[in-house]
Order: sequence, then structure tokens, then C-alpha cells
Amino acid sequence: MHEAYPDKHLYFTEQWIGAPGDFAGDLKWHVRELLIGAPRNWCETVLEWNLAADANQDPHTEGGCTRCLGALTIDGQRVHRNTAYYVIAHASRFVPPASVRIASSEPEILPNVAYRTPSGEVVVIVLNNGEGEEEFTLDLGDRQLATRLPAGAVATYVLPGTGG
Repeated sequence: MHEAYPDKHLYFTEQWIGAPGDFAGDLKWHVRELLIGAPRNWCETVLEWNLAADANQDPHTEGGCTRCLGALTIDGQRVHRNTAYYVIAHASRFVPPASVRIASSEPEILPNVAYRTPSGEVVVIVLNNGEGEEEFTLDLGDRQLATRLPAGAVATYVLPGTGG
């Protein structure tokens, strides 16, 4: 889409996780395809649907999704954080408005997306899409950070900017 219409804004909206959900599988798929994949394909927004529901996935509109698991399930005085909560938290907490996606490598086992924030920090969200723990190095110009991720894990790294 971006190649055909580079002046158009792209938004990825209303992706949902079906109740009751599978935390590990849903986390891996939604981070890889939405949180990382959509911005790498020029999307400016990623939105998980819906924000909150009760234990019966209510309320919903007539004919609407009856199995959409909210980011939060509110059951009386209890609040349960579901998969979408953690998916979106990796970006919403660390990628503030006016951040710009920057280039990063695209290894199959470690899909990632990187941003430069308005304050100059570099934020990198990485998923270990492999079957075992992966060791890797984040290379930011003249600085490197050696780290590791267990299989299926997601991490958000915030690195001081290099000024460029």
C-alpha cells in the first residue's frame, strides 16, 4: 500500500484476541504480526480491540464480537490483565507520541522494530520467535548491548540516543 500511495496514512485497527485465549501463542503472534509487523509496513497506529470487558466479554454491540477478550477483564472488584494488555504495554509505555520508526535489521528468529523518541532515546522491541534462548547484540553506532531472550519472550530496550 505504501509503495502505491506513499502520501496516505496507514492505521492498523481492531485486531482482537478470542476468549478464552492462549497467552503464550497469542502474545507471540500479536507482537510479531501487529506490534512489530504493522509498523515495519508503514502503519502509524496499532490498536488491539477492545480495552475492557466483563467476564462474559460484554458489553458489545448487536451482532458484534461476542468472544473479544478485552485487554482487561473486569469482574466485580477484580481486574485481570489479558494478553493484549501486555502486547500494547511494550510500545505504549516506551514509545511516546512523535517517535519515529528507524531502520533495524530483520532476523527471522528475532523480529524487531526500533524507534527514535523525541528525547533522542532509541527504543527497540524484540521478540524471540525461536525455539530456544537467543543471545544477540543491539548495535547502536559506537555502543553495543549484549543480551539474551528466552524462547517466546518479548523485551523492550530503551537506549540513550547517539544524537543522530
